[in-house]
Amino acid sequence: MRNFFRILRFGAPYRHFAFLNALWNLLATVFHLASLLLFIPFLRLLLGQVQPVHERPAHLWSREGLEGSFNWGLTQLMEQRGAMGALLVICIAVVLLFLLKNLFRYLALVAICDFRNRLVRDLRARIYGKFLELPLRYHSGERKGDLLSLITNDMQVVEYSVMHYIEMIFREPVAVILFLATMITLSPGLTLISLLLLPVSGLLIGRISRSLKRRSTRVQQQTANLLARVEETLTGIRVIKAFNGEADMERRFARENELLMKGSIGMLNRQDIASPLSETLGAVVMVVIAYIGGSLVLGADPSLSGDSFLGFIIIFSQLLAPIKGFSQGWSGITRGAASGQRIFDLLGVENTVKEKPDARPITAFNDRIEYRDVHFAYEAPPADGSPRRAVLSDIQLVVPKGRSVALVGTSGGGKTTLANLLPRFFDVTSGAVLIDGHDIRDLRIRDLRALMGIVTQDSILFNDSVAGNIAFGSPGVAQADIERAARIANAHDFILKLENGYQTNIGDGGNRLSGGQKQRLSIARAVLKNPPILILDEATSALDTESERLVQEALYKMLEGRTSLVIAHRLSTIQHCDEICVLDQGRIIERGTHQQLYAAGGQYRRLCDMQAFS
Repeated sequence: MRNFFRILRFGAPYRHFAFLNALWNLLATVFHLASLLLFIPFLRLLLGQVQPVHERPAHLWSREGLEGSFNWGLTQLMEQRGAMGALLVICIAVVLLFLLKNLFRYLALVAICDFRNRLVRDLRARIYGKFLELPLRYHSGERKGDLLSLITNDMQVVEYSVMHYIEMIFREPVAVILFLATMITLSPGLTLISLLLLPVSGLLIGRISRSLKRRSTRVQQQTANLLARVEETLTGIRVIKAFNGEADMERRFARENELLMKGSIGMLNRQDIASPLSETLGAVVMVVIAYIGGSLVLGADPSLSGDSFLGFIIIFSQLLAPIKGFSQGWSGITRGAASGQRIFDLLGVENTVKEKPDARPITAFNDRIEYRDVHFAYEAPPADGSPRRAVLSDIQLVVPKGRSVALVGTSGGGKTTLANLLPRFFDVTSGAVLIDGHDIRDLRIRDLRALMGIVTQDSILFNDSVAGNIAFGSPGVAQADIERAARIANAHDFILKLENGYQTNIGDGGNRLSGGQKQRLSIARAVLKNPPILILDEATSALDTESERLVQEALYKMLEGRTSLVIAHRLSTIQHCDEICVLDQGRIIERGTHQQLYAAGGQYRRLCDMQAFS
């Protein structure tokens, strides 16, 4: 329950909706009870048991006073309109009371709808903000399906449970109290017996709810597994078709689907049994009450009138509905608590790349980038208990302003990690990365990343127009600037040939474009940003020869006058760099120009020879 109350804190700005829900539910319950009480004079009229009262009682606020006042009014009505006229008035009054009851019930539902949807909107926004806040390392270790499940399926469960929680807290107890008070007024003895019998159902429902929470947690995880499988399929659909993997993926999906089905059936069976069980137990209690009440009416010394007993039974039957609602609400809360645990587990993940409260602003790059005695390793040791594996060790590197440095070496050597330390996608384990002599951990992250443009091997584009992708992160930019960036990136000509030019939607991930076209749009996006520092991570390795030529020309234009880190496997693309650093197992083992390293005959020479380059 603790997590559930934490979820409700998100509704604090909208508590007036909860108050309105409670008020409208109170009025709806009052009118409902009044409509039920009118059945007593209705029965008296039918049974001919109306006792005429010609004087209004002096003391109103007592059982005898209330009953006497009502009988006085009924007597006046019958004297004026006759029995059938009085019956008609009572029937019309019952209809009006039910109309008012349902009107206020509708207003209560409107209020709770506003409350729960606004709460869920804020919570969903908080989760999405957490997605953006968490460092790349977290996302690389988590499945997308788990995160998608949190913001979709778990949020639906939370919304459902919030609705039942508010109804349970504000509506059902009020209804129970009012009904019980009326029952006590009619027959204290019968009310006491009913109170002794009802807790039995509560104990059984409590056991079901505890089982429901365990199963709900498993179902949420199985749902996340299924979403992860679907996301994996959609992402890799080309490979699946190319390797005839449809049958294999169907088998995997069928396994996840079967587990989710069985888990959902088990959970819903337990959830659904709470309502009929409580209703059945309530019916048993009602039969017992009917038998005992009947003995009070039919006994040698009757202590209860027939019409009062029937009124008691009618009200008691309505008491079962809020008790049933309470059991359903408790089931909803149990499921919501399980989803809440998953949500707060995410929100509780610590962001390891934190900005200091007194972080310094930086608006320009003036001197140099320096990696000073940098070491980097994974934050947590592997599950088998072995020591943390060092990714980078003893990195000493200076990149003066306006110069380009290439990072080469075999896969897994630490090239991309070294580049990712500069925009603080990760933080060093020891040592420091400095810009103009300032440790980047002392700078504002937003300002730091504003100095950099990044072009990666995988062109990350969004389901938007061409212009929207080029201008991403630069709101309000002029169309002329977008086109100028596209020309520098050798993208303007092919953009004009698209159906709607710069306003053409490129589809999910830019899938309506070729690899070279997508890469040139990524370059145009970096050009428009006009950063003083560029990071190029295998920007041409996945392209054909013609596309590589066009992209390489765009890169040369963009690199002019800028400081750059260039990661490349195709060594023919980095001859122009001022310095080349060869990394092996996280260490810089060679550095120099292309001519110097080739002449030295070391690791760089071997890499060149393997690519048949001299």
